[in-house]
Amino acid sequence: MATARTTAAERRRQILDAAVRVFARQGFHTCRVSDIADEAGVAYGLVYHYFRSKDEVLDTLFLERWDVMVEVIEQVDARDELSAREKLTAITSFIVDSYRHDPDLMKVVIVEVTRAANTFGRTHLDAINRAYGSIARIIEAGMRDGEFRDSIPPQFAAMAFYGAIEQALTGWIFDMLPAGEGAFEATKVHIVDTICGGLDRAAAGGPGNEGLGSASHGE
Repeated sequence: MATARTTAAERRRQILDAAVRVFARQGFHTCRVSDIADEAGVAYGLVYHYFRSKDEVLDTLFLERWDVMVEVIEQVDARDELSAREKLTAITSFIVDSYRHDPDLMKVVIVEVTRAANTFGRTHLDAINRAYGSIARIIEAGMRDGEFRDSIPPQFAAMAFYGAIEQALTGWIFDMLPAGEGAFEATKVHIVDTICGGLDRAAAGGPGNEGLGSASHGE
């Protein structure tokens, strides 16, 4: 029985991995269940043995990845030795590295779910808001500790923070931003600096930062 369960789990994983490739390549709405079956190298009916519909396949892919991210955010938040900025840096690093290691899956999560406001995005609002809420608590703690100014609502700041990350990933998905190891690492820094430091000259330390502009362009 143990062998049968393992085989079933592997087959299910095979179908999910194939679905990621198909959704990323063709888009969720234009592909068929038979496309997933062909990509996985399994019979058409076997997909329906594990999933009731194409929608359930996408739901599963999203919730698997999103639940991992929320768990990481909560684990980072529990590390009392880290400042709020360090916690946001760790979260940014995890999400960017997730794209680096599995760009197709992150493309599916962003394009087909979190940005699909009238379909899957609305279906998963509770899960999405759970992530925003966890980030907002980190920011709110930073405000209480005097690390961040408290003139911006934590929930808004959390959405701006995650939105900056998601937009960077979108830039890579559509080849709008340079990719590669150096670009990925630089983007982590830029996101945290933009959200935590802001673009206000005074917030960034006022006079004396004239060299930052040229440094950011590699000069």
